[in-house]
Amino acid sequence: MLRRERSFWIKKYYANSADRVRQDLIFLMIILGIDPGTATLGWGIIKKSQISNLPESYRNEAGKSQNFGVIRTSPKLSDSERLATISNELIEIIKKYQPERVAVEKIFFFKNQKTIITVTQARGVVLCECAKLGLEVFEYTPLEVKMAICSYGRADKEQVQKMVMLHLGLNEIPQPDDAADALAVAICCANSQTNSGIYD
Repeated sequence: MLRRERSFWIKKYYANSADRVRQDLIFLMIILGIDPGTATLGWGIIKKSQISNLPESYRNEAGKSQNFGVIRTSPKLSDSERLATISNELIEIIKKYQPERVAVEKIFFFKNQKTIITVTQARGVVLCECAKLGLEVFEYTPLEVKMAICSYGRADKEQVQKMVMLHLGLNEIPQPDDAADALAVAICCANSQTNSGIYD
């Protein structure tokens, strides 16, 4: 059974005559972003707090971390074997990071008919496994992701990746591209669900 919520205590110090220490309960929402694909499926984890005024000195205590990567499948495998690989590795990622929400990029437009079929198959695996685990899934078009990240629906891939780096305070653009795209979808979900809070 996956845990549905997390909480921890953060000490916040207030300057007053008694030098009183107050502890506030902070909730973290963990979001898993997915950029679907059969050959390469990108994934990215972000954590979003439920407050917007967390002092900079306590951000590390708020679980500041980003984890991302890709699931690769061999072209030598059959379609069913590749999808099974995605399913098995996705389940391991979910068990490890225990997200509350999963954000998946919607299929919008592909010139290559073969590409859209394989992406659809990978999306189906993701949606199915999330449903079996009782995870809430949110889907976003590329336009919605670009608007959430860059405030510009025609932003190119490089612009989106640079903004992902800035949003998450990374020193360099996440690699490979599929992982950066997955982080962008996760940030879109975080921004879409609430206007308050920080994500790390």
